[in-house]
Parts: sequence; C-alpha cells; structure tokens
Amino acid sequence: MIARELARWALGLTDVPAAARQAAVRHLLDGVGTALGAYRTGAATPALTVARDLGGPDEATVLGTGHRLSAPAAALANGTLVHALDFDDTHAGGLVHATAVVLPAAFAVGEQVGASGREVLTAAVAGYETACRVAAAAPHGFHARGLHATMVAGVFSSALVAARLLGLDVAQATNALGIAGSQAGGLLAFLGTGASTKQLHPGFASQSGIIAARLAAAGATGPETVFDGPHGVFDALAQGGVDPHSIVADLGDRWETTRIGIKPYAACQLSHATMGATLDAMAREPFGPEDVSEIHAQVHPDSASVVCDTSRDLLRPASAYAAKFSLPWTVAALVVDRGVSLDTFEPHSIARAEVSELAARVRWDVTEPSGLVAADAPGRVSIRLRDGRVVEGFVRRSEGGGVNPLGRDALVAKFEGNVGGRASGLVDVVEALDEQPDLTAVLSAAAAAAAEFAQRSQEQR
Repeated sequence: MIARELARWALGLTDVPAAARQAAVRHLLDGVGTALGAYRTGAATPALTVARDLGGPDEATVLGTGHRLSAPAAALANGTLVHALDFDDTHAGGLVHATAVVLPAAFAVGEQVGASGREVLTAAVAGYETACRVAAAAPHGFHARGLHATMVAGVFSSALVAARLLGLDVAQATNALGIAGSQAGGLLAFLGTGASTKQLHPGFASQSGIIAARLAAAGATGPETVFDGPHGVFDALAQGGVDPHSIVADLGDRWETTRIGIKPYAACQLSHATMGATLDAMAREPFGPEDVSEIHAQVHPDSASVVCDTSRDLLRPASAYAAKFSLPWTVAALVVDRGVSLDTFEPHSIARAEVSELAARVRWDVTEPSGLVAADAPGRVSIRLRDGRVVEGFVRRSEGGGVNPLGRDALVAKFEGNVGGRASGLVDVVEALDEQPDLTAVLSAAAAAAAEFAQRSQEQR
C-alpha cells in the first residue's frame, strides 16, 4: 500500500542530499518571514485569538508572539500566519503551499519533543516531499472539484512530520495517514467572496495532522488504502487524471523539495507568469496606465478558472484578499504602481478608481493545453498603447520557481520587507538550523524581530 511505503520511507529518512536540505532551509526562512509579516500587519488576528483560547499545555510557540500553547493550537496559529498574506511558497506541480503546512507541524512538534535542528529539518524534508507528491498526483484535480490542494495534501504532510518527530513506528504512521485522510478538504468558495477561509486552511491541516499522529500513537487506526483503495482521497476529492503511485515513485532519488518556488509577489501564483510578462513589456517600452488602450494576456486554462473567473467582480474585488485572485486587477495595479508590494493589497488600495478602470481594459485568451501545469506555464501579454504602438512581453515561467529560483539577496530582501526591517540575526539562525541543538535560538530570534518592529511602529506614531 502507498501509505505504508510512504510512512516507511519518511520514518527511515536519514540521507538527505545537500540540495534538498538547502532548499528546505530557504523555504523555512521564507515561511518565518511571511508568518512575521502576517503578524505585523494583523492579517491572522482571528486565528491567533482562537488558538490562544484553545490553550493547552505549554508545548510550542506561536511565531513572533511569545505565546506558548499546545502543539496543535500553535500549529493552527502558525499555519494561518504563514499563509495569511498569500505570499508563501508554491510547488507548481501540485499547486500546493508547502511551507504553510510543513513549518507549523515541524516547529510545533519539534519544540514539543526538544528535537535538534537537524531532526526538525529532516522531518520538514519528509513533509515537503509528502505535500508536493500527494498534490501533484492529481494535477489541478483537487481544485477542479472545488477544493484547496494545500489543505487536502497538507493533512498528510503534517501527519508524517508529527509521526516522525513523535517517534511513531511504521504501523502507527500509516494509521496516522489514514486518519488524516478523513480530515482532508478546504473549499474554494472563498474565491467568490474574499472570505478568509483560505488563510485558515494550512492551520487546519497542520493542526489536524498533529492530532492524527497523536490518535495513531494512542491506538486509533486509519485505512492504509487512503491513497490507493476505493473511497480513498483521490476517489472522493479529485477530478481528472490521477496517478497515486507517483507519490512513492523515485523516493530518495527525485526531490520535489528542490522544485518549490518562492513567490516574489503577494498574489495568487496563477497570475505570476502574466505579471512577469507585463513587467517584461514595461522594461522594453516605458509607458504609464494613461497610455494603455488594452492589455491582452494568454492564460493557461487552469489559471483562468481561478484568476479570470467572471462569475465574480474582477474589477472591483470584494476584499483585499479577493484582489489577489483577480488577474485583471493585479495586472492593472502592477502597471499603476510600477510594481507590486504588500501595500498593493491593503484594504485602502483596492478601491482605487484608476486601478479598476485599467483592469477593465485587461483581456485574455485561454491557451490550448500544453502539457505544462498552470503554475509553471509561460506568460505572454500584448499591450496596445493609445498612440497605436503594441508592446509585447514574455516570460518562460514565473520568477522564483524551482528552475528559476530567487537569489539569496532577493530572498533576504523579501524577508526584510515582510518583517519590517533588517533582521540579520534571525536570518542567520534559520540558515544555521542544521547546526542548532533545538529550536530555541530560532524562536527567540523571531520573537526579538517581532518586538523590534513593534517598537519601531510605536515610535512612528
């Protein structure tokens, strides 16, 4: 059975290639940054409030806050924090936000059991492989059924991370996967309303995965056919082509951890290629929003169904979060602002008439299926200016992807933008995670960084 084979591999993992370890460190650093950015901007306040109410024994820390809660409660908070800005990483093949479900479980259970930094990192790699492979076994298949792949795949990832750190055996870890499958879900209904449920999905997944591992340790059982049997997760929740056996194919040889992309923009990944093509056009021929007659984009069909869905108002999004899932609005804001930052998606920014007016001049054609997944497809735009000139823009794939990664300087700049200033001490300790005796230094440095930007904010008032 696939679940048993995956559990056996994850529990026995010791030899992780340097490239996979380095990639995991980069993604954990990026995840800490997006979590602190969400905390700084108040984007996850409801989840933090409820997590504190859940309380429990002092097992794990909520990033940036210093609050210590039970490991499941801390994972709920941290998963929501990492994903709240929609600025966290994406695995193109599975269209899954991997760090948002891996980091919360690895940090919460790792802190609970006093695991070394190396063991936390190894468990995280097992989690990254699980989340990416489960999601990629049904390319866009969960989304096609109206489900968020991050939550579907994330419960399995978190369950295995927790199982490894808690010292479960193969039978127990297999049961944990089976139990986790009954908590897989996450409706995409937020797309039409801008509701915050998407932000909560990784927190739900991380919390549920830890609870699944604890239940298995206590003797509860789950179906080991959760991936490959009748009524399993793919039968129930996926649509289209599915290849469950790809989950365990080439385990230990092919490392999906190295193929996760780090976002340069705090918007839906499915708009990034079009944004990159627009920036390419802007670099070729400078122009302003007042010069534009029409922007015409070529959009992958799976991207169009999410970011070009005309059943909702793409020109005047229902919320700042909904704006992140409107390709016309995001491209228009990019042209108006000459770039995209966290400020682009502040509530006061989405009501700007000049952005909505330009968004009304954004058109798109849905491309023919090419064999490429949506998040790794090229971007192409044709921009007609009012004086009759036409400017073309093209990128082979969005910036930051596994084969087109952000350089360290760009990653650190993004990190500092999220945390509100320089945080070199935090960067250093996360990058040295492999050598840390436990998570104390990382969590302390995160709390110090949060305190610094809180003090700066107070001084600026």
